[in-house]
Amino acid sequence: MLRPIKEKQVELEMVSIDQLVPEDHLLRKIDAAINFSFIYEKVKPYYSEDNGRPPIDPVMLFKMMFVGYLYGIRSERQLEKDIQTNVAYRWFLGLGLTEPVPHHSTISFNRHKRFKDTDIFQEVFDEIVLLAMEHRMVGGRALFSDSTHLKANANKRKFVKRDVQIETREYIEELNEAIEEDRKAHGKKPLPKRNEVIEEKEIKVSTTDEESGYMYREGKPEGFFYLDHRTTDLKYNIITDVHLTPGNVHDSRPYLNRLDRQVERFGFEVEAVGLDAGYLTIPLCKGLEDRNIMGVIAHRRFKPKKGYLPKWKFHYDKVSNTYVCPNGKSLTYSTTNREGYRQYHSNPADCVNCPLLSQCTNSKNHKKVITRHVWEDSKEKVREHRLSPEGKLIYKKRKETIERSFADAKELHGLRYCRLRSLKGATEQALMTATVQNIKKIANHLSAS
Repeated sequence: MLRPIKEKQVELEMVSIDQLVPEDHLLRKIDAAINFSFIYEKVKPYYSEDNGRPPIDPVMLFKMMFVGYLYGIRSERQLEKDIQTNVAYRWFLGLGLTEPVPHHSTISFNRHKRFKDTDIFQEVFDEIVLLAMEHRMVGGRALFSDSTHLKANANKRKFVKRDVQIETREYIEELNEAIEEDRKAHGKKPLPKRNEVIEEKEIKVSTTDEESGYMYREGKPEGFFYLDHRTTDLKYNIITDVHLTPGNVHDSRPYLNRLDRQVERFGFEVEAVGLDAGYLTIPLCKGLEDRNIMGVIAHRRFKPKKGYLPKWKFHYDKVSNTYVCPNGKSLTYSTTNREGYRQYHSNPADCVNCPLLSQCTNSKNHKKVITRHVWEDSKEKVREHRLSPEGKLIYKKRKETIERSFADAKELHGLRYCRLRSLKGATEQALMTATVQNIKKIANHLSAS
């Protein structure tokens, strides 16, 4: 027999908020595993001690943001509404069932006023990494890095074209020294000094978010993006570094500086790194060799002009410092140019009647030229690492570490799109997303142990 359900909304019931939160709730695990009181010390310089109105508890403020990033709530206004009706959120923040929730503008005010031009989000992220290290969840010996694109809060059709100066590479002085040493070793005169020319290039600049970069890559979406350059540790996939750049910055540019920061900040003794093919540049390989780190980088073979022999068909003899062509003839050293490439030339007399001439060169003087960078040995060592049993095992772990980390960030924590404009805003979002990912890993690990 059907009976109407008795209305219970107006009944009084004695209950505590603690009873309403399930024992296995993620926020309970986080509350038990992590003491967020360190935030007080971090934000102390940004609060006045002897005047002004009492502020919102900074720990509660950060916990509100953690809840938003943890559950992928993109809007601060929506975050306030969700906290009002979600008992678990209230319990985690220390709010009673009827206490008012801090206004959503409080978060915006602190971001734009109190925490503007500070490194507070980086400091909080670092503290969580240090906590993971205390629980032996970070080894610091094998690291994996990659970048992913975040769509900027900007229309790709609203832009202006602007000429910008090309930045000088940090390694240029070291490369110039290597070039001069190489020329001297081969009996060549030093290259004459040339006047520095400021090189410029034309780029698209968004009229909505000027700090984003116009990205155009094969197989990637086109438009204004930021790049999240992230590093994870092999042991428990804890994120150890997050760095944001405009979308038109090459992956390899900030890598070595960020690697050095992790070594300095966390005391890592890095033995090996796993990277994809976008990082396979000669200066990066040289940097890893100088740091005595085993670089395992995917190979990207560039296709030669159709119908012509690829460079790998020419064997380099280190002892004689010559290349040997597929027909057994030698290409001898000629010079080292300003870009750091040695040039090896063939003997036209050997080439003129060679059966492979049409597949080798179309030069009128029948001379084949092969180039080799002065730091090419470093790149070849990286290739040997990739082909070694250890290298294959390390590279196989990429999909379980860095790629998994990005997938979780985008699917579960809303990292596909930038909520905030400017490089500072995008950095805050990426750091807070990585922070809650680490918090979740620490909490789940400790609750299971």
